[in-house]
Amino acid sequence: MLSEPRSGLLAAWGNALLAGLVSPDDAVLAIVGEDAVHRVEGLPGEPAPIGLTLALGRLRALGVTGLRVALPVPGHPLGLSGPPEFNARALDAEEAVICHGAALGMVPEVYEAGPEGDVHVEVVWHVLPVREAPPADVPSLGEAERELAEALREATAVLSRLDVAGSGPVAEAAIDAYRARAERGREVLAPGYPPRAVRVLELAQRVGLLVSLADENGHGGAVTSSEVAARAEALRPVERVARRAQVAAYNSVVEERG
Repeated sequence: MLSEPRSGLLAAWGNALLAGLVSPDDAVLAIVGEDAVHRVEGLPGEPAPIGLTLALGRLRALGVTGLRVALPVPGHPLGLSGPPEFNARALDAEEAVICHGAALGMVPEVYEAGPEGDVHVEVVWHVLPVREAPPADVPSLGEAERELAEALREATAVLSRLDVAGSGPVAEAAIDAYRARAERGREVLAPGYPPRAVRVLELAQRVGLLVSLADENGHGGAVTSSEVAARAEALRPVERVARRAQVAAYNSVVEERG
């Protein structure tokens, strides 16, 4: 969770575009980011893949009024509502976008080519039918904020007790550096989102970074199998809470309109 998922960028800036708050060019520029190009395949009425700008216009014409995010992993179909074919594709990608106002969903497939340091990235968004039903396990912004604060306190206490590198000054320095890069390089969410959604997303990214640092830095001082198991047990629900909060933040403008 060191960077925003592509589904989050598509939903956030797509929602801003649908609300008339940004231009199509600005929305697509923010969504594509450092990728080379994004295409959309499988839109009704379009026999071949089309560019993202045209695709967003076609979605509006099809009745789409908002975009939601799903960030599922095995055992936790966060944000999904079916059918099985779409859920399977979304689980494989670990992300998806669900259209509000039309029974469609979009799953990214990423293609990379070129040497390290000069990788060319293309993304194809596959459009599939979805079931119009409440998404799975998505909290409100208020619930997400409370869960994050509690999870962060509990995880930090456990990791500090186990002397895991991800809980100390090294982690704090990495988090501060990441936040500084983020503030220089991007706008959190997109125009039209409430300040609370921005705050929840920032905290979710901070919590997600803590989990990533703990994973990347090995076992730290957790040298016994029971300590390693305790660390894993502490991190598992924290990662889940952070994903739930991300989805709540990205989906908040659609929920408010609803």
